Amino acid sequence: MTLPPGSESKSVPSVLTKFNPLFRIHDGYVLGRRARRLAELLAEVLPERTEVLDVGCGDGKIAAAIMRSRADVTITGLEVLVRPDAAIPMSVFDGRSLPYSDQSFDVVMFVDVLHHADDATALLREAVRVARCAVVIKDHRCESRMDNWTLRFMDYVGNARYGVALPYNYWSMDQWNAAFNEVGLRVSSWRSELGLYPAPASWVFGRSLHFLGVLETRKNL
Repeated sequence: MTLPPGSESKSVPSVLTKFNPLFRIHDGYVLGRRARRLAELLAEVLPERTEVLDVGCGDGKIAAAIMRSRADVTITGLEVLVRPDAAIPMSVFDGRSLPYSDQSFDVVMFVDVLHHADDATALLREAVRVARCAVVIKDHRCESRMDNWTLRFMDYVGNARYGVALPYNYWSMDQWNAAFNEVGLRVSSWRSELGLYPAPASWVFGRSLHFLGVLETRKNL
């Protein structure tokens, strides 16, 4: 999700801004594989004949890949700053309120978006309002200082140069569960081994830092 006007992103040590080889390594070694793998995983968990709202969809390439493998799925993108080269149709929003009426989509999807939000619980509540059936979330869990700094490093290298908001709001599993309970979501399926990175990168950046969850809304229980 791109940085809203007037916002400021926090950053990891500024020496990383000058170490451009990190960005080249990320783009050549991580970016394409991650996108392909996420598209595969998401295509597996989305229900049949589903209309999806992809919140914070970025360039839309993951959503486009999902639709290529799932002809029964249609995905609409939503972004703070719409990119001219986006791979799917998308609309603009303020990063806080979803500009759709209640139950407008079957599924609302967040792919590595909620930890960029200033108020992730409020955005989740909006998703519950707009979704008819479920909310699908790919995000991180943070249980230690080591987890936090690993996630900060990953976030910075992957996002800072594109103007993405970096508040580093990583939650522990207890915080995720509390938010789910507060907004009326129940876990339907959960996966924490996603295989996003090849070895040896997976030993550092994989671990138990990632999850993919499908959560049913209370109105669908």
